[in-house]
Amino acid sequence: MRTLSLALVLAAAVASANGQAAAPASPAPAASPAILGSTAVSWEEIQARPLSGRARQVFKDPTATLDELEMHVTTLPAGQTSHPPHKHPDEELIIVKEGTVEALVNGVTKRLGPGSVIFQAANQMHGLRNAGDTPAVYHVIRWNSPGMLKARQP
Repeated sequence: MRTLSLALVLAAAVASANGQAAAPASPAPAASPAILGSTAVSWEEIQARPLSGRARQVFKDPTATLDELEMHVTTLPAGQTSHPPHKHPDEELIIVKEGTVEALVNGVTKRLGPGSVIFQAANQMHGLRNAGDTPAVYHVIRWNSPGMLKARQP
C-alpha cells in the first residue's frame, strides 16, 4: 500500500513537471479489520484503557471463526442498572468480578456475586442491576457468528 501511494505521488510530480494534468488518484480500498489472533491482556492494561461511559473496551475484532468478538469490562455504581431490559440477536457471557448484581435471565431475577457467570441467549430479554453497596465490576464477552453483522445492515 505504501509503495502504491509513493508511486501515485511520483507519477503526479512527473506529470506536473512535464506540464501534464495528473490523473486523479483512485481512493484506497477500505482495509479489512485485522483478524484477532491469540492475545493476553493483563488487568492493569485493561484498567489503563480509556473509559467509554462505564466500560473499558478490551477488544472488538473479527477472529478466524467469528465476524466479531467483543469484550469489555463494566464498572456499575451501586444501585444502578446497565440499561433497561432488552434483547439482541447475538449471545453474551457475563462474568462478575466484584460486587453483587441482580440479573434478569429468562424473566427471572437472580442475585449473584463474584465469580458468577451469566449466559444471555440470543433474542431473550435480559438486564443487570448493581444490587450492592459498592461498585460492581463485570466482564462482558459478546460474539457475532459469520453473517450476523451483515444481516443487521440496512
